[in-house]
Amino acid sequence: MGAKSLIRPAADLYDEDFVLWIAQTARLLRAARFDEIDVEHLIEEIEAMAGRDKREVLSRLTVIVQHLLKWQHQSRKRSRSWHATIVAQRAEIELLFEQSPSLRRALDASVARAYRSAVAAAAAETGLPVHTFPRECPFSPEQILDQNFLPDR
Repeated sequence: MGAKSLIRPAADLYDEDFVLWIAQTARLLRAARFDEIDVEHLIEEIEAMAGRDKREVLSRLTVIVQHLLKWQHQSRKRSRSWHATIVAQRAEIELLFEQSPSLRRALDASVARAYRSAVAAAAAETGLPVHTFPRECPFSPEQILDQNFLPDR
């Protein structure tokens, strides 16, 4: 009688225990047991990884631009906390760009998308009307990422 495999079918495991599915998939890849890999779910997860990184860049850009708008439009309320948030978000985006340089190529489009959300958030937080803020982002991508840039400084 042959040894029974302790590894469960990958397709079943995906829905039952995602972390275990990942560990098992990694073991199967390392062992070059490609015929046992849950290829369809693996493809979905790989594609989703790129989307997560793009959403993370967009989210961090939104936070930076929101705080730059607040900094610019509420100079009397400027705080070290706002500045610290800007610094931290810029550093995190740079780490993402180091890991995935191709994300930087979409920066202009990402800034344009993030700006709409940043204006809505800045308006909600400051109580200023949305039309107070420029229609298009007043900051270049370079300024947004520049650790030394703050508007009207």
